[in-house]
Amino acid sequence: MKLSERYDPKSLEPTWQERWERTGLFRADARPQAPKKYVLEMLPYPSGSMHMGHVRNYLIGDVYARYFRMRGFDVLHPMGWDAFGLPAENAAIKDGVHPAVRTRENIERFRAAMRSLGFAYDWTREVNTSDPEYYRWNQWFFLRLLERDMVYRRFSKVNWCTGCLTVIANEQVKDGRCERCDSPVVDRQMPEWAFRITRNSEDLLQALDGLTAWPERITAAQRNWIGKSEGAEADFKTADGQPIRIFTTRIDTVYGATVLVLAPDHPMVAGLTVPSRRAEVEAFAARMAALGKIERTAEGAPKEGVFTGATATNPFTGQPVPIWVANFVLSDYGTGALMAVPAHDTRDFAFARKYGLPVKQVVRPADGRDLGPVDAWTDSFNDDGVLVDSGEFTHLPSEEARRRMGAWLEQRGLGKPTVTYRQKDWGFSRQRYWGTPIPIVYCERCDPERKGIPLPDDQLPVRLPDIDTQAVLTGKGEPPLAKVKSFVETTCPRCGGPARREVETMDTFVDSCWYYARYLSPHFEAAPFDRALAHRWLPVDIYVGGPEHAVMHLLYFRFWTRWMKILGLVPTDEPVTRLVTQGIVNGPDGRKMSKRWGNVVAPATIVDKYGADTVRMYVLFAGPPERDFDWSDEQMEGQARFVKRVWALAATHQDLAAAATHDGPFEGKALDIRRAAHKCVKRVGEAIDRLSFNTAISFVMECVNSLYDAGRPETPAEAAAMSEAIRLVTRVLTPFAPHVADAIAEGYGAKDSTLTLGWPTFDATLVVDEVLPYAVQVNGKLRGEIRIAADAGESEVRAMAEGEEKVRAALAGKALRKVVFVPKRLINFVVG
Repeated sequence: MKLSERYDPKSLEPTWQERWERTGLFRADARPQAPKKYVLEMLPYPSGSMHMGHVRNYLIGDVYARYFRMRGFDVLHPMGWDAFGLPAENAAIKDGVHPAVRTRENIERFRAAMRSLGFAYDWTREVNTSDPEYYRWNQWFFLRLLERDMVYRRFSKVNWCTGCLTVIANEQVKDGRCERCDSPVVDRQMPEWAFRITRNSEDLLQALDGLTAWPERITAAQRNWIGKSEGAEADFKTADGQPIRIFTTRIDTVYGATVLVLAPDHPMVAGLTVPSRRAEVEAFAARMAALGKIERTAEGAPKEGVFTGATATNPFTGQPVPIWVANFVLSDYGTGALMAVPAHDTRDFAFARKYGLPVKQVVRPADGRDLGPVDAWTDSFNDDGVLVDSGEFTHLPSEEARRRMGAWLEQRGLGKPTVTYRQKDWGFSRQRYWGTPIPIVYCERCDPERKGIPLPDDQLPVRLPDIDTQAVLTGKGEPPLAKVKSFVETTCPRCGGPARREVETMDTFVDSCWYYARYLSPHFEAAPFDRALAHRWLPVDIYVGGPEHAVMHLLYFRFWTRWMKILGLVPTDEPVTRLVTQGIVNGPDGRKMSKRWGNVVAPATIVDKYGADTVRMYVLFAGPPERDFDWSDEQMEGQARFVKRVWALAATHQDLAAAATHDGPFEGKALDIRRAAHKCVKRVGEAIDRLSFNTAISFVMECVNSLYDAGRPETPAEAAAMSEAIRLVTRVLTPFAPHVADAIAEGYGAKDSTLTLGWPTFDATLVVDEVLPYAVQVNGKLRGEIRIAADAGESEVRAMAEGEEKVRAALAGKALRKVVFVPKRLINFVVG
């Protein structure tokens, strides 16, 4: 095929997309004997239209999918839709359109946008979580976990969104507001269904050590969320002998406990409070209930409390301490009570100073320093040290004291050493329509206590009923399904008598806990998925998604995978080997691209103007995947010029492709051309392997510039070298700009897509350079070392340094102030 002089993506790209799809180029299982690679991006919620933030996420996975295909792997790269959820239902309430209709429309728009960008998906494996064929297995999993006592009904305090009018998870509350609709979130007591995820807390925590290919910030977030605390429980007894059990990680400081603090809604508060203090305590408790626990405990929130008038006895000293209630103690965390030790806890110190409470030092620094009188202290001493004024435990180191004090409590029946977790069980029932129905019925005859009767498997799926949107989805009052008589009224599976269905639906995080396995066999009817295929494809090799999912989806689906293994469905405890978290794409105004801010850049508009390959190159070249970047029309224009430049280079030299042969040695300019091309192959492959796509593209640019500088070949050797170089550059460009790559390759004689040609090999003798080590620093602190060609310039050194994992972690979320570059020695990133 003769390459046209003018690069025309509008005609070129649809042609190749149709050819790829027609030939099934991206289907998995094409190479059953080859090693596998499962590349996956987090499935999107099809809300509205796709924007460039989505594009970046899917592009990262697409580069890897194409690269691994070229490396000879059998690649699974599927796509589907996280189709249930609040946004569609809220839109239905607002616009009067059934959520199924709106979701279907949005999926069509998303799919069209993805196809226009040339993503290498195996569309034969597409799933939709709102399809009964899918959510019947959510219900099946519910029943299996219920059988194993991993699901239960509880009455508890929940986060109630005043805008969405439903329960939301702790992880969905941001600064006291709903992350979806930004409405205030308040505490509410109500029944709900919950998964006993806390039974797996220790396992989920310990297994983080093995997730070496996950970003440290994600594993750190999960450690913090699970929140393991090793300490002791101790009973402080009231005047009438009633024990108030506290938990502390610093039992070594108990001799300095000068206050006992309870949560405002602790069940013992009402009975403890003396009459003269009752009105003030009740008013305080009511005010705290109105605020909600998130707002009360937010960073920077003032520490407030009131005295109950009662006291309790310190089990170690035998002395009474006053009992207060305070906003920073939560009834559902620990025991809902704690001992305040102002001398050795920053929060307690501030509380004591605010209300004039005693401060008593019971730990001194291990080095013997005198901290002076506590009345002159401006902050607490929180470190371990040596105990003072602590009875029989005086002079013991803190760690030894904690061990002995825990044993002392246990021997006397006053407490014990214990471990607690901040993580709570996962409440998953929601008071909305657009979700998976819970397969439970209530029968007055068989189930008078309303614990719920599970449905048998042969009654699955329990389908969502079709509804009158305006009549049912009001967003007010009882759950929408309660208004659908034909759904609610059913028969009991035990006695055959009348029964009522559960009218709440499942949290959509249930849908996304296991979807990655459904892709293996999306229409399998005998089980959630084919177990044999699970042993072939799982775990996922590379998973791409946003870091905002650290303690929601990424924790829930680790929990779910463990139970799938217990059920004999999957071979591994962990769902994903390597996790890649991408940065945010900010709109032209510098804010995160979002419909809320009206700064969304639609892919369709940009693809129509520049072509898919230019858009792909721009997004991938904008910076390391985990780094945020600001949208720039100017930089988009720069990428458009480069793609045209590649096309023009290939078109100009196409006449050499067929005749360019040379059997002799390559010298002079011909050798330089070959060196540039083979170095490009080596560098691009290495850059992709370390997730430095922007660096890889810069190497392609450098090579293209070298080929332009070489000028028109004048000898057979130069012509052969140039023809080879263009073929090599075309193939390494495939993961980034596949349409251009395939078109040029065909123009140079290829009979099929560059994906089938494989990743090119380089001649080791042509890439040998003097290599120098560079120290890589962040704010003057050594973070790693790279080895790079001696003639590499600052941009190359910087690009490679930014690709190092430890350096990326040190730079993540920080503003870059300047870069200090010392040739042949070091590079230092100064951040603030």
